[in-house]
Amino acid sequence: MEPAGVTLRDAGVADHDALGRVMFDAIHHGASAYSKAERAAWLSAPPQGPQWSAKLRGQQVILAERAGQVIGFMMRERGYIDLAFIAAAAQGQGVFRALYRQVEQAAIAAGEGRLHAHASLMARPAFEAMGFHVIAAERVARSGEYLDRFEMEKILT
Repeated sequence: MEPAGVTLRDAGVADHDALGRVMFDAIHHGASAYSKAERAAWLSAPPQGPQWSAKLRGQQVILAERAGQVIGFMMRERGYIDLAFIAAAAQGQGVFRALYRQVEQAAIAAGEGRLHAHASLMARPAFEAMGFHVIAAERVARSGEYLDRFEMEKILT
């Protein structure tokens, strides 16, 4: 069940720039355990253009919208949840949960037995609430900063 006023649908090419803006907004304006410098190193500008569109076209992308505005999205390719972002103003309202349920249903329908992700410090609790557990803590270098994250998985039964 979706949160009030939220609809979920597959993303299309016309949505790609909006998805990049949601990602940027979530990183830079959402609650964060990362410093301003770490967030700038993670993503310095909203992704857009042909390279971004090519990345999105290669995966299942489900988006959430409210009143015609994209407020979140989640991407999956062969059991890997590549990106999951909720706009800052929509965080904590069940949007992640609704998106995840759609992605999990699609993974099960595709015969996938496992979902895994690399989750940020902020995304870890959301993934844990969906039944994921940490496989490993990681530290990745980006533009001179080091970002902590977690490799996580959920076995689908």
